[in-house]
Amino acid sequence: MVSIGAVSRIRETSAHWGTYLVEVSADGRDVVAARAHADDPDAAPAIGNVADAHRHRSRVARPSVRRRWLEDGPRPDARRGDPAEEYVEVDWDTALDLLARELGRVRSEFGNSAIFGGSYGWGSAGRLHHAQSQLHRFLNTIGGCTRSVGDYSRGASTVLLPHLIGARGTLDLRYKPASWADLAEHTDLLVSFGGVRRSNTWVVPGGHARHVGSDLARAVGRRTEVVALTAQRDDAFADLGAEWVGVMPGTDTAVMLALVHVLVVDRLADEEFLSAFTVGADEVRRYVLGETDGVPKTPEWAERISRTPAAAIRALAHRMAAGRTMVNVVYSLQRGEGGEQAIFAGLTLAAFLGQIGLPGGGFAHGFGSMGDYGVGVAGAPLPTFPQGTNPVPDFIPCARISDLLLHPGEEIPYDGTTVRFPRTRLAYWAGGNPFHHHQDLRRLRRALSTLDTFVVHETHWTPTARHADVVLPVAGTLERDDVAAGAGDSRLRAVPRVVPPRGEAREELWIYTRLAERLGADFAEGLDSRQWLERIYERWRAAPASPPAPPFAEFWRDGGVELPRKSYDDAVFTAFRADPVANPLDTPSGRIELFSATLAGFGLADVAGHARWREPTQWWGAPAAAEFDLHLLCNQPTHRLHSQLDMGAASRSTKVAGREPVRLNPADAAARGLADGDVALVRSPQGSLLAGVVVTDALLPGVAQMHTGAWYDPSAPEVADCVNGNVNVLTRDVGTSTLTQATSGAHVLVAVTRYDGPVPPVRAYEPPPFSR
Repeated sequence: MVSIGAVSRIRETSAHWGTYLVEVSADGRDVVAARAHADDPDAAPAIGNVADAHRHRSRVARPSVRRRWLEDGPRPDARRGDPAEEYVEVDWDTALDLLARELGRVRSEFGNSAIFGGSYGWGSAGRLHHAQSQLHRFLNTIGGCTRSVGDYSRGASTVLLPHLIGARGTLDLRYKPASWADLAEHTDLLVSFGGVRRSNTWVVPGGHARHVGSDLARAVGRRTEVVALTAQRDDAFADLGAEWVGVMPGTDTAVMLALVHVLVVDRLADEEFLSAFTVGADEVRRYVLGETDGVPKTPEWAERISRTPAAAIRALAHRMAAGRTMVNVVYSLQRGEGGEQAIFAGLTLAAFLGQIGLPGGGFAHGFGSMGDYGVGVAGAPLPTFPQGTNPVPDFIPCARISDLLLHPGEEIPYDGTTVRFPRTRLAYWAGGNPFHHHQDLRRLRRALSTLDTFVVHETHWTPTARHADVVLPVAGTLERDDVAAGAGDSRLRAVPRVVPPRGEAREELWIYTRLAERLGADFAEGLDSRQWLERIYERWRAAPASPPAPPFAEFWRDGGVELPRKSYDDAVFTAFRADPVANPLDTPSGRIELFSATLAGFGLADVAGHARWREPTQWWGAPAAAEFDLHLLCNQPTHRLHSQLDMGAASRSTKVAGREPVRLNPADAAARGLADGDVALVRSPQGSLLAGVVVTDALLPGVAQMHTGAWYDPSAPEVADCVNGNVNVLTRDVGTSTLTQATSGAHVLVAVTRYDGPVPPVRAYEPPPFSR
């Protein structure tokens, strides 16, 4: 901590977007400003949101209960989430008594499977105040809950890849991938499907002491040729010097299959590798040559689907075969209908090149998708808050929350089995925002209306909080002590409280402790949060795999402890390549399965045993395609993390006409009479929104682009479903496939027209109305 006169003090803190400095008022109660460390080579713009958000009027000040729920009792209610719904502020004892009584009712009348523990999100970078861990521990202490599995980021690939490369190989792709340094030293050509976004390297679960991903990537750009196949020219940050090859959204699989076709026809495939290290190459050959379905997967075939020139595809295949090549498929490609096929085809392409397991060659799934991907060091074990055991067996794939609530008792296929939806009476959400992560918000609102009770822990009156029956104000990251580190981090950091909690906000550990007491359970084992912090640290320090570390008091005094920076030395694919007999993959064959008999045996209509092209169902039907004629890409924002702190200065600086922008190619804008700064109405079969217009030649014609994460604002339904530009009013709530059941929200067909009516104000950041 550094003192600056009598005016303010500077303190260090951490978030998912990194470690940064906070200026605190002289009385120690307010955040004056936030800024990057001088020695952070690539600090995240999201730091600029912190000060505004801390003192924003949308902070939840006191426990609040929706008035209709308070007066009428727990029940389904279609008015849940209506902007006019009033809340009543109550004291903590009243709120906790009400909630304990409702939890007890649901448990006794319907069983614990009727409680959904919804804590998908990025609420805190801390190891103790991890919202999901704390909520799950609490629910587990009172008998458990229905839970979710998987995630929105890689929900399709984490189900698919274990069938193709085994569980250990899948883990290596996430935690021991080729590093940026490997690419800079060994790789002649990095071919990235989906681009390599600089802004994604700013974000790490748990944060990093300093940002290193972009700096490492720049080294690649100095030696390695980079080709980015994407619908956006600026999808790869400038330091890489990437060559842009345009691909229409959702068509990457077709391009990859055409590249395999060229390798086969022009005899460029590595037949020795395919024979020794894979199974199923013959099935793939027959498919790409058209022997199984009568459709050869030629570059010309792919051009008709993707608009990628056939000559460019053919030339790229020859370049890939001529030197050491890394095939990278970013996370976002699997977030679409049939999204797992892009991962399947990317792995297949890399296998036909024969470089998997070689330094700087093969297949990657994450360069440019996350800040810890490719840092090149094995992550040290980190302290964790124990969640206990959930005795309830019921679960859902995380992207199927609306299905769970709307279709109780129904079954869906998932990873070769079936999942049955229990009847849900109460959902308890902490540390996440389904109005950012989930799709088709009209449908999500209908789903939430079926609940008896919706409970939310929040720092601000987010769209999720505005749909809750009971809202409990929780302390934010700056308002509690914690420890933080991310995978591959250089330092486990002490993160002391910077300012006291706003209003009557409380730490979640305090909340759960008192709720559990009312329900006759023991959540905290008699410890407060400081004691728990010391416990998880000391247990971590004593674990055999942990690095040398001082006692907690010394660690806290010094502000942290260095973590080992050990390079990978036992990567699965390196050992597999050296001796596939002695080091087989944990697949049925022990090899890379380009054709999986297991997948084929599931008998799914939309997933075969090998990678294949399947046209998305949203393209079907001429009338719909004629009306919704632009492909909208929905990707992560640059100046905030997901939807966090959207009201902050950095996020506001990206707005156009006071709301989230939509980017359009000049030809598409001109055809619609749109110019920079105009307001557009963007529609899909699912809903509508208002957006500010940005015209750019960085997009292919026929493609529009918006960032996710604008706070949902339904305050003017006569104009649009959201007047602030939340793209999930447009996206489709359909699973990627019957195998993976993941989100398909990265791409949707839309219509964009000029909006010339009165532009309603944005009310997304206002608290709800209160009554006594």
